[in-house]
Amino acid sequence: MAGLLIAGTTSDAGKTTVVTGLCRWLARQGVRVAPYKAQNMSNNSMVCADGTEIGRAQWIQAIAAGAEPEAAMNPVLLKPGSDRRSHVVLMGQPWGELSARGFLTERAELAKAAFAAYDDLASRYDVVIAEGAGSPTEINLRQSDYVNMGLAQHIKSPVVVVGDIDRGGVFASMFGTVALLDAADQALISGFLVNKFRGDVSLLQPGIEMLTSVTGRPTYGILPWLPELWLDSEDALDIPVRRTAASADVVSIAVVRFPRISNFTDLDALAAEPTNSVFFTTSPAEIRDADLVVLPGSRATVSDLEWMRSLGLDNAVAARAAKGRPILGICGGYQLLGGAITDPHGIEGGGNHTGLGLLPVATEFARAKTLARPTPTAYEIHHGVVTVNSDADPFPGGCRTGNTWGTIWHGLLDDDSTRHAFLTEIATLTNKPAPDGTTSFTTLRESRLNRLADAIEEHVDTAALLHLIESG
Repeated sequence: MAGLLIAGTTSDAGKTTVVTGLCRWLARQGVRVAPYKAQNMSNNSMVCADGTEIGRAQWIQAIAAGAEPEAAMNPVLLKPGSDRRSHVVLMGQPWGELSARGFLTERAELAKAAFAAYDDLASRYDVVIAEGAGSPTEINLRQSDYVNMGLAQHIKSPVVVVGDIDRGGVFASMFGTVALLDAADQALISGFLVNKFRGDVSLLQPGIEMLTSVTGRPTYGILPWLPELWLDSEDALDIPVRRTAASADVVSIAVVRFPRISNFTDLDALAAEPTNSVFFTTSPAEIRDADLVVLPGSRATVSDLEWMRSLGLDNAVAARAAKGRPILGICGGYQLLGGAITDPHGIEGGGNHTGLGLLPVATEFARAKTLARPTPTAYEIHHGVVTVNSDADPFPGGCRTGNTWGTIWHGLLDDDSTRHAFLTEIATLTNKPAPDGTTSFTTLRESRLNRLADAIEEHVDTAALLHLIESG
């Protein structure tokens, strides 16, 4: 066997979902399969067991495949720090900063590393399921592309294009994707997958037949809309759908939606508890009124601190603290809750800054990034080194003062016992229901991965896809 590239008509069309489902489905067939994404742009990342950093989406795809997550599965990770600059992680380690224009001149070096990583995976696994980025028809970047059709040409892999029918215009998008490619790239486009369909499939069939007629390519399946199917996300496009219904009988958890929010997958475990309602907000009133407020991770801590102040969110958080109402800061959010924030090496532009002063901690940005796995679920990804005052009360990965908690650890609440204990205290403080302790986050994630594989098996022509993988 060889490989398959899953491309998409747009970003967020469903490439990650399809690759994840295929990895789990193939693993259930006894195939040794690995996921791969040459370049990912995301502030949601994960630390592998060997201390390397990859996109969170490729991490969960590896879990779905039953493979050990590693840097080769996501050799280039771009972490946006502003609209025009990104921090580059190459083969799991910090590589430097790139501007949007500078990135165009550095693609050859990144491409070389990405292709070598794919070749390495292909030598060790039966199948590699690759995920494209954005659209394969980024014609302005085709000359230096190594993520979509450039990758497909390197590995001579068939390409299946996924389209999100819920957005509308799926047939035009699929036809246009093929039409804008040159003949050599068109030759690798094998067919299509329709994603997020709701309704009677028979009503869609005339469009499927016409698409085949005008492109000469089949549609391999029509995946249904799968409600409540969260997966570890790549970017902030997924934030709005995480809001759950509010009720007087649940703990309302307001998450500050930073402009440079990162690792917001920390909130998945909180949202998994039926006693919680989790939502993202920029409203001072919602921050004041929620049962618990979470300041999540941030890719630009100082910038997001100033943003909070510009909206009056700092005053809303301070008012909560004055009333003893619960607040939790995670990584960047933890640093914001402290006092002095110093940046002697210019990691975030340099200078001295002052946080919200709600926790007795100080932060200094170090030149080197910390990448660590202190517990099976918790991980650290940060430049900010936090020093805790000796009079603070302990909390895993950080400290607490009264009803304000902070931790430098992402993934802390993925641990069931830690999450249940924390939420039980929140429930007592707010007079809301406590979790019953039966929710297993790992079991829930596994059930959703299997549900996704079930959907692949039921709604996709897997025999045809296997033939593509085996024969090209």
